[in-house]
Amino acid sequence: MRIKGTCKRCGREFLVEQAIENGGRCPWDGQPFSADYAIVLVDALRAAEEAGTTLERALEAIADIHPAFTYDVSSVTGEISKQVARVQENLITQP
Repeated sequence: MRIKGTCKRCGREFLVEQAIENGGRCPWDGQPFSADYAIVLVDALRAAEEAGTTLERALEAIADIHPAFTYDVSSVTGEISKQVARVQENLITQP
């Protein structure tokens, strides 16, 4: 999974892998996304992409089997959507 983000300062989009490569800094303005927790942030970003890829592959494998059930979508995406929304709060850019 390739997760995209938007810098709250400069408003430019980036790929999480770019933030990881830059040690938790915005690839455009060079400022840290979380100065006090850069290592924790990088580790969490890496884990999120890996977990997302694992989830995508597992869901694809299940769909390929054509099981005799459907998902309750909110049970799969509900908590994910909630945590994504938390990060999107206060998305402001500075002039």
